[in-house]
Amino acid sequence: MEQKRIGTEEHQVRGDDLVAKVKEIIHEGNVRRIIIKDDDGKTLIEVPLTLGLVGAVLIPVWAAIGAIAALVTKCSIVVERAEE
Repeated sequence: MEQKRIGTEEHQVRGDDLVAKVKEIIHEGNVRRIIIKDDDGKTLIEVPLTLGLVGAVLIPVWAAIGAIAALVTKCSIVVERAEE
């Protein structure tokens, strides 16, 4: 069985751009996990993503991300991707 490596990348965004950036990252594909952190590096939410996680299952996640966006001025999004 072939194991895939996990690569990470980090994006700095303003709170009002958070939801749009998360949607953009998810649509790029190959995302295993998204972690949203505040300015101090404290994890606010960690969302594991799988291929089957779509549609109605993501509604509570979008609500949580929207609430975070309303509360923070700046944050970072850490993205874990499976590399081939």
